[in-house]
Amino acid sequence: MKKFINEFKEFALKGSMIDLAVGMIIGAAFTALINSLVSNIFNPVIGLITGGVDLENALKVVIGSTVVDGETVPLTINFGAFISAIINFIIMALVIFMFVKAVNKARAQAERMKNGGKDPEPPAPPKICPYCKSEIPADATRCPHCTSLLEE
Repeated sequence: MKKFINEFKEFALKGSMIDLAVGMIIGAAFTALINSLVSNIFNPVIGLITGGVDLENALKVVIGSTVVDGETVPLTINFGAFISAIINFIIMALVIFMFVKAVNKARAQAERMKNGGKDPEPPAPPKICPYCKSEIPADATRCPHCTSLLEE
């Protein structure tokens, strides 16, 4: 049991686990921000363009009704809310794409700085094992497929 607890502590306190937790919290806050942006800025502009149609509340189709606590409540398909969710998704995907692109650019810049301002050298092309004709790493001394000892 002690080994299990120690393994769990190691797992829970790893840097990547903490980073994941921070990312989840920031992601939830960012989602609320995007939802507010769409509901309070984009939807009114779309309503203005469409002649005053409230995107989230007006675009719906009544398909029936049901009784809840003695009151008749309509059953609706809310197209406007779905369109609003699509707008949310597109904005989130665009922001995440731009963030990942910026991170990749920063990583490439850091790699260049590490190499004295030069682009990293491409890996050596693989070579072919003379015995089994399999593709193997260029610096291999033994073929991982047929285990033949390779000549230098």
